[in-house]
Amino acid sequence: MTIKADIFLYGDDVNTDVIFPGKYTYTITDPNEMAKHAMEDLDPDFVKTVKAGDAIVAGKNFGCGSSREQAATCLKYSGVSVIAAESFSRLFYRNAINSGLPLVVVKDIGKKVKKSEQIEVDFEKGVLKCQAGEFNFPPLPNEVLGIVKAGGLIPYIRKKVGMES
Repeated sequence: MTIKADIFLYGDDVNTDVIFPGKYTYTITDPNEMAKHAMEDLDPDFVKTVKAGDAIVAGKNFGCGSSREQAATCLKYSGVSVIAAESFSRLFYRNAINSGLPLVVVKDIGKKVKKSEQIEVDFEKGVLKCQAGEFNFPPLPNEVLGIVKAGGLIPYIRKKVGMES
């Protein structure tokens, strides 16, 4: 599975409160409505400019902060196809995979790309290509790829047990 994507570039410690503002946590439950508030406290233009298939590239500790799953959900439903960062919060990582949003850990990637460039990510080979070159990351395991391709953990499990809906 390979994707090509235009990027949004952010720095270190992008926390879940700026990915999906906490003030909406208990009032918005529809994923499409969540997407309308993605990154609004960090990048107010994000929802106006993000397109289906775009990517986020960031520094260290992306998704730190509270464990709210809405942070991953709003990015997926806004059209983000992959997030590449130097590291992720463990809870955000799990929430993103559960949502079917693939994440890749690439050493120093936040320092390698330039704002608004395009990247290419090959999940099986573990290669991210950008203007600065090719960078390796641990390839996504087959189970994770299956979850991503199915659209999230719940559809993946339903498919596995023959309960497709």
